[in-house]
Amino acid sequence: MKDPQKKIYIVVTQTGTLLSRILKQITGAKYNHSSISPYADLHLMYSFGRRHPYNPFWGGFVTESIRFGTFKRFSNTQAKVLEIAVTAEQYNAICSTLETMEREREKYHYNYLGLGLAAFHICHRSERGYYCSEFVREILLRYTAISAGNLPPITQPIHFLSLPCVETVFSGRLRDYAV
Repeated sequence: MKDPQKKIYIVVTQTGTLLSRILKQITGAKYNHSSISPYADLHLMYSFGRRHPYNPFWGGFVTESIRFGTFKRFSNTQAKVLEIAVTAEQYNAICSTLETMEREREKYHYNYLGLGLAAFHICHRSERGYYCSEFVREILLRYTAISAGNLPPITQPIHFLSLPCVETVFSGRLRDYAV
């Protein structure tokens, strides 16, 4: 019997923060942040980013929501919400990993060096450190939600839009998203 399908969500955003505007200038990409969520209503999303909405220099593993933090502060955040079908086994493994990382969030840090070097097409991995799209890519690859050939080693949030297995379920202001 085939495993029933579940859904996970990749959320790519452009908040309008100073850092996101700088990244937009460097990359030319419309979206410069990515998050992953196992919840259709996006009440909780996971990523690597600013731990406090007013301080872009203190980063690490974060939980995000439309209702609090950076996305609440930057209420005109533009977003695309992408849906990926996964098996129940993959879904449960992804949820377990995200929950463990949330419990152990202090063990993780933001990969500032990796993000900076990515601008020069240099891949730099850091043990327990990620930038947002590097983290989302790692979760998708670890649980075979996608194959390695679908994303470049230095992944930008915009690259998730071209995955063959995603369906865009929303495009617009993140605060207007509703299931």
